[in-house]
Amino acid sequence: MNSAEIDLGEGDAGFVLGEGPVGILLIHGLTGTPTELRQVAKGLAKVGNCTVYVPTLAGHCGDNSDLQATGWLDWYEGVRKTFVQIKRRHAQVFVGGLSMGAVMSMYLASEHPGQVAGLLMYSTTLKYDGWSISKMAFITPLLIRIPFGVRLFRFTEKPPYGIKNERLRAIVERQMKEGESSEAGLLTMEGVTVRELHWMNAVVKKRMPRIKVPALVLHSIEDDITSRWNADYVERHLGGPVTKILLDNCYHMITVDLQYRRVIELSADFISRQVSCGEQCCCGEQDKPAHNKLPFHHNNSNWK
Repeated sequence: MNSAEIDLGEGDAGFVLGEGPVGILLIHGLTGTPTELRQVAKGLAKVGNCTVYVPTLAGHCGDNSDLQATGWLDWYEGVRKTFVQIKRRHAQVFVGGLSMGAVMSMYLASEHPGQVAGLLMYSTTLKYDGWSISKMAFITPLLIRIPFGVRLFRFTEKPPYGIKNERLRAIVERQMKEGESSEAGLLTMEGVTVRELHWMNAVVKKRMPRIKVPALVLHSIEDDITSRWNADYVERHLGGPVTKILLDNCYHMITVDLQYRRVIELSADFISRQVSCGEQCCCGEQDKPAHNKLPFHHNNSNWK
């Protein structure tokens, strides 16, 4: 599909896959890149009935100075522009993302009530509390609140980097250490950037009960960055119906790790159900413009 009219953010890392009538917007994580969503995007595009858009967030795929020059509203503004353009092409649009991208998908749904057909939430990050995170991380909210506190800490990625697949982990580690940020993202995240994530999360948490969009919440029980508490919180507080599924044999980066095929399968099934159930099932109590019912067929052989 010609993506010339779709804003995919800064640089050339963003991409569009597929040519189907159902639109899917996927948002990468904080300090991450569109590459971390490529496998899932390819799998969903092979279903044959959707078009997947993965933009680059503002300040990403560069260095830390680029990222620190932006805030969460800048990241969201790029996503918003992409979403508006996608809505002009597709009657039904699903929005989702990995880690912080999952949180941002909820914010977008709250800003565009009745326009999002469903949420695809992968390894939702409302707080860093996984088993690989320093036990001192609990003081981060305190440091954010004091003058110059954000200058006193930084978040540094360390093994296993959210990846249980040892071969892939070695590749990602090499790319990060060699500064290939457009492929593997950044190795460190400064305090000012962590503060932006905390601010966005605070806003989203307050809005969650009013978000009536059906959601698929996928999270690993072995997540090294964000524990299953994050998925449980979404299940308890999101205003719409939530399908929560816990995965094993993978870490935080479930879209590239050992269970990425399962992520594709579950996502395709969720989209299929939401598309086929029609306006009343998908919308709950929301008022939204009529959408055409679109067939959405999938074949497991496409995900191998």
